[in-house]
Amino acid sequence: MEEIKQRQSRFINLVNLLATDVFRYAFWLCGDREIAADLVQETFTRAWEALHQLIDDKAAKNWLFTIVRRENARRYERYQPDQERVELDEIAANGNYDTSTEAFVLRRALAKLPQIYREPLVLQVIGGYSIEEIAQQLGLSTGAVMTRLHRARQKLRHALQGTE
Repeated sequence: MEEIKQRQSRFINLVNLLATDVFRYAFWLCGDREIAADLVQETFTRAWEALHQLIDDKAAKNWLFTIVRRENARRYERYQPDQERVELDEIAANGNYDTSTEAFVLRRALAKLPQIYREPLVLQVIGGYSIEEIAQQLGLSTGAVMTRLHRARQKLRHALQGTE
């Protein structure tokens, strides 16, 4: 009984600490608030089931981001009817997001980046991961991550300057 309480306490701590980051990452992957919420729910369900595999709680964020990425990939393995997409500026519903014109333009430009450039940039900026951690998560070399980050910033700069 004590073991179950410890497991529940550990899980609740992980959810409280990381749910916002997991949702933000899920949203950036799929671009839809409802799908992101579903991804987060499925992620934490899988995390609960496999909590015994998480040896070090310091690795929990990376572990959960990996689960989110895999859950998002699974969405494409199943049939999905067309869904209405939420504009990135509509995510400001909870008040934690900048609703200025500059932020709107930046979010719009980020949304237009190809996925191979957007994902490492989001992992670095939103997730706070190092190049080595991003490389490990995406199964790339550190050089490839650095190249993608450089190109992402370059494309973003051109888009914001109106030269692309």
